[in-house]
Amino acid sequence: MNILLWGVLPYVMFVVLVGGLIWRYRYDQFGWTTRSSQLYESRLLRIGSPIFHFGLLAVIAGHFFGLVIPKSWTEAVGMSEGLYHFNALLVGSIAGVGTLGGIIILIYRRRKTGPVFMATTNNDKLMYVVLVAAIIFGLWTTVASVFSNTHGITYRDTVSPWFRSLFILQPDIASMAAAPLAFHMHTLVGMALFTIWPFTRLVHAFTAPLHYLFRPYIVYRSRDKGASVPARSGWSEVGTRDRDTRKR
Repeated sequence: MNILLWGVLPYVMFVVLVGGLIWRYRYDQFGWTTRSSQLYESRLLRIGSPIFHFGLLAVIAGHFFGLVIPKSWTEAVGMSEGLYHFNALLVGSIAGVGTLGGIIILIYRRRKTGPVFMATTNNDKLMYVVLVAAIIFGLWTTVASVFSNTHGITYRDTVSPWFRSLFILQPDIASMAAAPLAFHMHTLVGMALFTIWPFTRLVHAFTAPLHYLFRPYIVYRSRDKGASVPARSGWSEVGTRDRDTRKR
């Protein structure tokens, strides 16, 4: 069972994730969207969405720091295990509670706003269940890491080596098998989330609008001659006012 869960299932998840993204991009580009419902309700969305997304970014950063950075590296820069786990508990708890609070607001909004609820598919409902479960199990592991640390077993000695070993195609099954139950549950739910990811609205996370950073300025021009706004210093005017007048 350990071989199946920690040696085979991660690669199955990866194949489905990558294959699903390729399939979705090739055959469902018009569906590659969040299906925004801001027109139906915006007040709760303005509150819940930033809390959820900023909390999620902090959670992702925490996972990267905890899973990718080896213990020897943090010890080399003078960070003790006690200080590391204190920071992980403090920051992880704040990020996890924020993420959970944000998603609860968004789910409440989706359930209580008629048009938004009508636009909610069974696919969306499944996604919310798995996503909330992943967040809750993540908070559980944050608390459990404190108690497991008192017994000399931490996720940096079990989950982290297993995670890094996956990338060299030599999964350290024994390390993951020795991890506490909370980490097993969180990892399994996390893999389930990434497995369904390409087939849900979460797919928009893989589309970063980087072109907005490099696009040229958009020039706006009023038809009313008296409402023209002087060009800012350093900007080049497009056309002339006389030419625009002749066109009218």
